[in-house]
This record gives sequence, structure tokens and C-alpha cells, in this order.
Amino acid sequence: MNKLKERWNITSNWQLIIIFIVFAITGSTAAYLSKPFTNFLGLTKESMSLGLYWPIRLLIIFPIYQVILIVIGSIFGQFKFFWEFEKKMLTRMKLESVINFVEKYIK
Repeated sequence: MNKLKERWNITSNWQLIIIFIVFAITGSTAAYLSKPFTNFLGLTKESMSLGLYWPIRLLIIFPIYQVILIVIGSIFGQFKFFWEFEKKMLTRMKLESVINFVEKYIK
């Protein structure tokens, strides 16, 4: 736990617990919302092969997860942590333009 706290620059166990709770809620929520969203788009297990359905569904879950992570993190008072977390991930994915776009509106 101490390595994780050091890596994430966290000082309290309470903050670490909150962060774990946010990750759990976000993952469950994104997975839950992806099914109605794929159904809305007409993408169902019955309409396509499972080998195509699951990768598409995962691609749909990913951006939903990113947005929900920031929203739920903010509700739990951890916006700064999760925004820094997102910026690190988006930078690794070479999506700095998304960071610039969002930061223009949150400042």
C-alpha cells in the first residue's frame, strides 16, 4: 500500500480507500451502461459474431469509463487526483489534444 501511496502521491489511507471505491464504482457503471449503448447502436451479440462484438463493446466502454471516472471522482472530492491520472494516460496514448480541449473549459 505504501508503494502505491507514494506512486500516486497520496498521504492518507482514507484517500486511498476513496480512490479504490471510485475505481470500483466507475468500472461497474461503465460496464452496465455499455450494453444499452451498444443496443442503441444496433450492435448486439445476435447481430454479429462474438469475435467482433466484444472488441467493439470494449472500445465503446473505454471513453465512457474515462468520463465517468472524472465525474465520480469529482463527486467523491478527488477531481485533482483523477484528472492527473487521466492526463497521464491520455499523454501515453498521444491524445494531448483532448487534454488541451478539456483544460480550456475547466480553468
